[in-house]
Amino acid sequence: MNTTQVIIGIVVLIALSGFYVISIFNKLVTLKNRYKNAFAQIEVQLKRRYDLIPNLVETAKGYLKHERETLESVISARNEASGSLARAAAAPGDAAAMTGLMGAENRLSGAMMSMKMVMEAYPDLKASQNMMQVSEELTSTENKVAFARQAFNDQVMAYNVFKQTFPPVFFATMFGHAQDATLLEFEDSATIQAAPKVSF
Repeated sequence: MNTTQVIIGIVVLIALSGFYVISIFNKLVTLKNRYKNAFAQIEVQLKRRYDLIPNLVETAKGYLKHERETLESVISARNEASGSLARAAAAPGDAAAMTGLMGAENRLSGAMMSMKMVMEAYPDLKASQNMMQVSEELTSTENKVAFARQAFNDQVMAYNVFKQTFPPVFFATMFGHAQDATLLEFEDSATIQAAPKVSF
């Protein structure tokens, strides 16, 4: 083997290594953009949910005249969740933003559950056409939120797994991908929807 062949071999090896490092960078960017896009879908559905909640409260207001505190807690939790969503949308995958959104969503779910329990005592309200329509839209939207959240979490996992594998783990920090993205997990709906047990 002569010197020219050795130099050509070294140049080819450096070029291939360079292309491989570039491919790692591109894949990290692609995976990050995918989970950001997936979060945008959650944002759309949560905003729709937040827009429906005042309609639900307004419909219930006429029937629940003596339950003002319950209605106010729903609106307060909705406003808090809306603010947390705005912060999370600015930094999808960020641990603090996701934790804030998860906490706000869990409080909103708890307030909504309390309102549903109060509504059980008002059969006329449950039978109201407007209430049935708004409730149906809310249920549909919550299902869409669950699907969007699953898609987001799948993309976050793909991103985290790739950046933790060898050799991307050596380049992730250098390329600005030091922190893992955080999953978005709300309280288990079965826990939220479980009726309290009363014993006499």
